[in-house]
Amino acid sequence: MHPYIIYIYVVLWFIMSLVTFILYKTDKVKAEKNKRRISEKTLLLSSFLLGSMGGLLGMYLVRHKTKHWYFVLVNWASFVLHVVILNLLLPDFSAFLS
Repeated sequence: MHPYIIYIYVVLWFIMSLVTFILYKTDKVKAEKNKRRISEKTLLLSSFLLGSMGGLLGMYLVRHKTKHWYFVLVNWASFVLHVVILNLLLPDFSAFLS
């Protein structure tokens, strides 16, 4: 496996996490103003698709969706999954550096 895949994976993880955090923050603001909200499906899907860090930050910094057990489960499970994937990619990366 080419080592650039690791760079791409990490960059995509951070970009998607930033997008997800913005979605959580936007939904929180809309909720406070009684405006049309971002669907839970969209928030959960963005968290699962490499946005887990942003989802967790959105939950705990913005205090949004923390009472919904499925948001806690999806965000933490997704975060663990992406850390495991990154860990599986890293042995190839360390061999590239040698």
